Parts: sequence; structure tokens; C-alpha cells
Amino acid sequence: MLDAGKTDETLLEVNNIEVIYNHVILVLKGVSLSVPKGGITALLGGNGAGKTTTLKAISGLLASERGEVTKGSIKYRGDAIQHTDPAETVKRGVVQVMEGRHCFEHLTIEENLLTGAYTRTDGKGATAADLEMVYNYFPRLRERRKSQAGYTSGGEQQMCAIGRALMSRPETILLDEPSMGLAPQLVEQIFTIVKSVNENEGVSFLLAEQNTNVALRFAHYGYILESGRVVMDGPAAELRENPDVKEFYLGMSDEGRKSFRDVRSYRRRKRWLS
Repeated sequence: MLDAGKTDETLLEVNNIEVIYNHVILVLKGVSLSVPKGGITALLGGNGAGKTTTLKAISGLLASERGEVTKGSIKYRGDAIQHTDPAETVKRGVVQVMEGRHCFEHLTIEENLLTGAYTRTDGKGATAADLEMVYNYFPRLRERRKSQAGYTSGGEQQMCAIGRALMSRPETILLDEPSMGLAPQLVEQIFTIVKSVNENEGVSFLLAEQNTNVALRFAHYGYILESGRVVMDGPAAELRENPDVKEFYLGMSDEGRKSFRDVRSYRRRKRWLS
């Protein structure tokens, strides 16, 4: 769907990684995926599937939660980063937008955005230009720029978190559950802005999302995680039409919409887990 700007060059390559928490809890079990330059890649699956752990393994944030990559490799532009300090990963151009937004509540929206430019060394003029760019993508933030972030809505805080990531001039954004807790209209708006940023600024996205329907409409490629494993992957357009995905993740089948009770019994019937 969104092939403009997408190339065959691979930026991020995750190869057969395992992640263990507290030296005993195996969370990821041989996960492999790749993110092409200029692409929007969706990492799909239910709560507890391992999506957030995968993003934190890439960004280097596992150590703060007593987690570690024990097998496999993570490479960015061909360089191994699985044991890289998170600040160094940001300098390489990889920025994570955390689940739950995590704005600095006591700072204004604009102050939050400017924290994203903290590591930059290209001067105030370039920072001011990028601040204007963020306001152009998120007009609502311009209106609320003097408001304390803690007193803004969930949607505005999500916009602020994405805008703050853009202020660091990233090459790749790891976006964790952008739809969580938001009304459908806001979800559509935020994904439309992600699409525009991808096409106009050339920023690549790896987004972890439970809302399979909206994610597959905006992504180029998707991976489906279950219990720490990739159980299916493919171009987003093909996944949208895959009968298993339609039945088990979109609540649809060739016979029409499935009941919640029918869909809940999918674990006994999934062809790819048999």
C-alpha cells in the first residue's frame, strides 16, 4: 500500500534472538525480523505475546528490567547493537516511543518536545525548524504547547511522545502500542500522521500493535507474534486477506463475522500451531 520511499536496503535485522528475564523466564524464543529503510513494519499479537520485549531488546532497555538477550543477534546497518548502551542506540538513529506515552508531566508540551533534541549538536536554528515541523504534523500540539503535559489528553500525550522522538532526527522509530487507550478516531489520526512522516521524512517504523486491523492498513509488512515466537509474516496486504488472520485476529471468516466465543477457541485450531 505504502511503497513510496520504501527501499530494499535493510536497516534493522533481528536474527533468532532469545530473551530471558531474571535469568530464568524465557520470553522470546527465536524471534527474527527485519525492517527495511523507508518501511512501516508491524509487529502484531495479543497482550503478552512479546512485542514490547522485542522493541526493548532492540533499543537496549531490557537491562533496566533484569532482562537480557541470551542468543541470536540484533544488527543496525550491519553493526551488532544487542549489547549497546541505549544512549548510543539513540545516537545511531533508533528511538523508542514507549507504551503508555511517558511524557514529563510537569513540563509543558513544548518543553517535552525540546527534550527530544537534547543529544543534537546542529544548533538552535535546526532545532527550531524541526519543532515547527512537529507542529505542522500535530497542529493540536501547537495549540497546547504551553500546557503542562500532565493536564493534556491521552491522544495529545501520544502525539507529544511521537513528536519528541521526531525531535531527535531519528532514522528509525520503535513505536509501542500507539493505539492503546485511544478512541478509534484518534487512532486513525495518529496512524495517518505516522504514514505522512514515513512518506515525507523518510523515517522507518517498527510498530508493536494489538490493533491488527488498523496496523495492517498502514504497514508495508507484518509479523505476528504468539507466546514469544513469530508464527506468521508477510506483506501487510496479504496478511489482511489471509483467512487465518481474518478469523483469529480480525474476528472475520469467509462465512462472515465470528462470535467472540468462537475466536477465543482459536488456540486449539490454529493451523500454524499444529
